[in-house]
Amino acid sequence: MPRVHVPDEHQHDPSAYVWTAYAPEIGAAAANYSRTVYERSTLSLREMEAARIRTADINGCKLCLGMRAARDLPGHLERSGGDPSIAVTARSGDTPPPDEAFYEAVRNGDPEGLLSERERLLVEYADRFGSAPKSMDEDEPFWAQMHAAFSDAEIVDATFSIGSWVALGRLTHILDLDGVCMPTFADAAE
Repeated sequence: MPRVHVPDEHQHDPSAYVWTAYAPEIGAAAANYSRTVYERSTLSLREMEAARIRTADINGCKLCLGMRAARDLPGHLERSGGDPSIAVTARSGDTPPPDEAFYEAVRNGDPEGLLSERERLLVEYADRFGSAPKSMDEDEPFWAQMHAAFSDAEIVDATFSIGSWVALGRLTHILDLDGVCMPTFADAAE
């Protein structure tokens, strides 16, 4: 049950209602931020999904945990006024999309070694960003690894991306807007 009033006719998509009815200007800016991350990030699909799913796990957002960018992002962008043709999913080329083993590896510490070094670092970055940001203040070995694997632009890109998922995923979870299986993310509530 959402923590704010959502009329019956909007129960199928409570997030859209809450964003547009209660804080339309902020909601529009947040939606633009989210779309821009998916359309303009230079991270690969696997890198983005590694950081995103770790953030979703920390936030506890059922919708975010159920989302699979390869399957869900094009439709979500179409419905929200974005452009799927420039999204990270369109740029993934011949690289196969992450499979469920990938998502399990992200969520369970990658015991099988399925993640690349960059993916592993982004999982750690998302984890620390979302649950212990001060832990990175003096961790020069961590930052040396990040700089060895990513350009400064990629680090800033990843930081903005993770920031969007932390903010919007937590909003969705805290206001209990993630209890409805929306058409965008067909398996999210399962």
